[in-house]
Amino acid sequence: MGVAEILSHIDHEIAQLQQARALLGGSAAAKVKRVAAPAAKKIRKKKRNLTPEGRRRIAEAVKRRWAEQKKAAASK
Repeated sequence: MGVAEILSHIDHEIAQLQQARALLGGSAAAKVKRVAAPAAKKIRKKKRNLTPEGRRRIAEAVKRRWAEQKKAAASK
């Protein structure tokens, strides 16, 4: 979760708690008033880039896995 998402979640919870407090306060005006939750902003996630070294390690791991599966299938 990003910082903006956490803050949005906290603001939403605060709004709900304020509404609950107003309802429990007993005031007729407080019962009618609704606290609107803040609008959630769309947050773009950072694009993650693989380094050539990372790609090479993943390719080697996949090849090892395929080799193990092929070896297991041949021994059956």
